[in-house]
Amino acid sequence: MVVNILKIYMIFVIIIMLVYTVRHYLFAVNRLSGRQRMYYNDIISSRMKRISVLIPMHNEEQVLSYVLEALLECDYDRDRLEIIPINDNSTDRTRELLDAYHEKYEFIRPLHRDCPDRGKPAGLNDAMELATGEIIIVFDADYRPARDMLKQLAIAFEDPEVGAVMGRVIPYNTNKNLLTRLINLERSGGYQVDQQARYNLRTIPQYGGTVGGFRKDVMLDMGGFNPLVLAEDTELTYRLYTHGWKVVYANSAECYEEAPETWEVRGRQIRRWSRGHNQVLFRYLFRTVVSTHMNLREKLDGILLLFVYAIPFFLLLGQMVSLALFFLGEMDLFAGWWVLLFIGVYCSFGNFAPFYQIGTALVLDGIKGEVLLLPLLMFNFYFYMWNISRGFLDAVADIITKRKVHWAKTKRFTDSAASAARGNKKEEKRLEKEGL
Repeated sequence: MVVNILKIYMIFVIIIMLVYTVRHYLFAVNRLSGRQRMYYNDIISSRMKRISVLIPMHNEEQVLSYVLEALLECDYDRDRLEIIPINDNSTDRTRELLDAYHEKYEFIRPLHRDCPDRGKPAGLNDAMELATGEIIIVFDADYRPARDMLKQLAIAFEDPEVGAVMGRVIPYNTNKNLLTRLINLERSGGYQVDQQARYNLRTIPQYGGTVGGFRKDVMLDMGGFNPLVLAEDTELTYRLYTHGWKVVYANSAECYEEAPETWEVRGRQIRRWSRGHNQVLFRYLFRTVVSTHMNLREKLDGILLLFVYAIPFFLLLGQMVSLALFFLGEMDLFAGWWVLLFIGVYCSFGNFAPFYQIGTALVLDGIKGEVLLLPLLMFNFYFYMWNISRGFLDAVADIITKRKVHWAKTKRFTDSAASAARGNKKEEKRLEKEGL
């Protein structure tokens, strides 16, 4: 009986891997030869919407000057712009530095939170109550938006069906070490191919929690962000779609992030993402299936997207099951054509299919030389499979124990002294330019 269950599970894993393999190939082929859906860059609006830029911060003295200086360089009309850095229970010099910016720029309005419910969702909820903009745009503190990014994101909301927009994330410390170069490959494949292909195919581009925006009134009408969910970005995506709104992707709206520079920090980040994403899986799988606002294509892609951070756990368990069947002498499951199917599917998903997607992105981005790093992603695959599986089990434990989830930021690697010096230098140049 037990052996039969194990064999059935192996068949289940093989089928699931085949489905995701087809998905990877479909996205790669679409970006190379499919019809590309245009963004809203050709729209010229005589009246840009008022926007509020929210920047959650907790002990961000190392990086805050970078994001604020980048936003000050943006070409958005300052009469229609406000910036709200959310100082969330910081214990370093974050408050002091933000207040200094406020003294120089009236439209930078820091929100200082000294309350027990620390976390990004809770901070965003408080800031939305104060925000005067009709559109909310969010950046994490270690991000550096391009000069025209605010305009590119805001223009999407001229479409009355759009509830949220997502831009593209590119690491700025790519050449720091091998890990950051590998992360750059993943980012390139995830945005240049995966996000754009989903936008092309009119499925579900995902709002990523930073480098994106949403309608404030819609979010408030839906009750704001849920503080109990770590992946507030993924939850927002599904809340919007199940309420009849769309998410669009702006591939040309580029923003630059600090990628983790150590494997330990990257592992914790991936584990947290997995935990939060799987929380959304458990909450929204049924709602997605029964939604009357989503068509069949959106539902199918939505379900596959929900399971993205659960599949590595199923695959890890499947490898353990295959070893058990081997030592039990029950490998007759793989006799005949099953052998070819298993080998083909495993190689396609575990070693090649996602890499084709990344390779496609590198070609489109014009950085073909980085293709030489693709074989190293095989080792990265197992590193991710382990940490994602741990995050999946965390999410399961959250449901069973009903424990409170605590939001934790990713460690920063930018030198604080360099950050402060850069902010002062940029200010001196601006004053010199203005003749002051």
